[in-house]
Amino acid sequence: MLIVTLIIDQMLESRERQRRMEKLNMVIGTFFSTIGTPLLAPLVPADTFIGRVKERLVIRADWHNDMFRDVQTCLENHSCCVAVDHIDLEALRSFLVSHEDFLLRLVENPMVFEHETFTDLILAINHLTQEVKARDDLSVLPSSDKSHLGKDIERVYSQLIPQWLRYMGYLKNNYPYLFSLAMRKNPFNDSA
Repeated sequence: MLIVTLIIDQMLESRERQRRMEKLNMVIGTFFSTIGTPLLAPLVPADTFIGRVKERLVIRADWHNDMFRDVQTCLENHSCCVAVDHIDLEALRSFLVSHEDFLLRLVENPMVFEHETFTDLILAINHLTQEVKARDDLSVLPSSDKSHLGKDIERVYSQLIPQWLRYMGYLKNNYPYLFSLAMRKNPFNDSA
């Protein structure tokens, strides 16, 4: 009787965990459609080392799970190097500030904290938002401020890419129509 109870309890717990992950993936999907993918668009061209991995991030319909894992491994060895001078900081600030409420609502969602790397990404974006808001004129920054913002942008960007890749894998396996749209909006594909 005890063994049957434990097995049923584990099955119920597993289903509950799957339901929570599905809800979390919906939140992550909303994040990428609202902020994540549009934020990648200006950062990818500013990455001076992107040429090493860019081609591998052009995801196609025939990809399978091993291909996603291979690229994820490749990204672990990729050093992001964002050239701040290649980014329109005013446009970046405007974008981040316009989505500040959305980010706050994400942080308020208790499910977000179940996914540690996604939480770190949200916190890094929030920090970057505060940093660009704290400066009056982003066009005339001292080199120390540019360097500091560059590090904050790289922190966001280096966390955003692997999260985006995981999300693309999730879409591929679960939502083929959304995956098709995401492939057409791929920020790493110059012909997208």
